Amino acid sequence: MTADGFVCGPKGELDWMSFDWGSDITKYVNELTDSVDTILLGRKMTPGFMTYWLQVVSDKNNPEYAFGIKMIDTPKIVFTKTLEKSEWENTKLAKGNINEEIKNLKSQNGKDIIVYGGASFVSNLIKENLIDEYHLFVNPSVIGSGMKIFGEVNEKKRLKLIKSIPFGCGIVVHHYQPIK
Repeated sequence: MTADGFVCGPKGELDWMSFDWGSDITKYVNELTDSVDTILLGRKMTPGFMTYWLQVVSDKNNPEYAFGIKMIDTPKIVFTKTLEKSEWENTKLAKGNINEEIKNLKSQNGKDIIVYGGASFVSNLIKENLIDEYHLFVNPSVIGSGMKIFGEVNEKKRLKLIKSIPFGCGIVVHHYQPIK
């Protein structure tokens, strides 16, 4: 997200993101990803997510290849009301009530679950108090307008700071847990 709280520009722009990652932030992201066995995605974001990672794994010389394999191989659940079937491997559809679907997933044995987005999907999860931890990657950018993941919050939500980590590329990760 940007320093002023946006996760994309008004038209979905991501040109404000810092991509000159060093080994420090790459290690953090890999450790975070290694702790999960399920990825949650909203329907709108899924085609771009899958296209990107399929392109990455098509070239073994791509510096993101190993991470791309994780993104493709990790089971994914796409939340949708409109799709009838999944077009992607290792991907299932969740078409029911979001609260029930998430609570069912959380009750199963396994590792952690991670949410990659999109913005409106994450906003709904936040609004319904379905997020157990936040790892907010704050980029050193300000864009003034766009989409926010906290835009649907209609009541005060208190967070406990677990840690903040500045990385060499200028991104700061704020790790929070909701106070319930």
